[in-house]
Amino acid sequence: MHFFTKLALRHARALLWWSSALTLVLLVIGLVWGLFFSPADYQQGEMVRILYIHAPAAWMGLFAYTVMAVASAASLMGKYPLADIVAKASSPVGALFTIICLVTGALWGKPMWGAYWVWDARLTSMLILLFLYLGHIALVNAFDDYGRGARAGAILALIGFINIPIIKFSVDWWNTLHQPASITRVALPAMAMEMLLPLLVMGLAFKAYYVTLLLVRIQSEMAAVQVRASRLTQNNWTQNNRRENGR
Repeated sequence: MHFFTKLALRHARALLWWSSALTLVLLVIGLVWGLFFSPADYQQGEMVRILYIHAPAAWMGLFAYTVMAVASAASLMGKYPLADIVAKASSPVGALFTIICLVTGALWGKPMWGAYWVWDARLTSMLILLFLYLGHIALVNAFDDYGRGARAGAILALIGFINIPIIKFSVDWWNTLHQPASITRVALPAMAMEMLLPLLVMGLAFKAYYVTLLLVRIQSEMAAVQVRASRLTQNNWTQNNRRENGR
């Protein structure tokens, strides 16, 4: 196994416990604070509390794809085995966050817009993001040759990255039903601190959860790589043995 891959596996095992503990602590604090102690919105009432799940899930859907795209670029430029593993590990986790974002968005949209789904620019681009994730998962597993699948998936990830800024700026570029950004503003955030703070805690909780799932999947992928390498070595040994015996 590559030296850096071994080093990453060692650190992954060490970090997993800490990321799991941090996820649990932040989730409990964020959920209790957001669901029970933060104020209701003056327009949306208690329905605004779905924000504490929906927004962090959306952030992590974009973040996971960015990690996947960066790892894919590193793989194509330098052929780093660890980069392929990180990209493959990040894809299903990002798909999970994107599904959570779309489902909670639909539940939030029904009372606010009168429909579970509208072909809004933000919603449509998030749906495209889910299709990109599913396409990447299918593509990297579509080849018997692991390297070919990783390369095909990396190319798709880089092409699809153009969707990330579209999602981010869709509410600014087009007239959409989705509300504009309330946090990433040059001025002060357009959100009361009593709501902003638990939202940020939930954002950190989701980030820690992403790291935890990523570490678990990296370990799983590394184990799969070792199994494939072992089988390949065994097959080569068997073929060489048959050739020598056949002489």
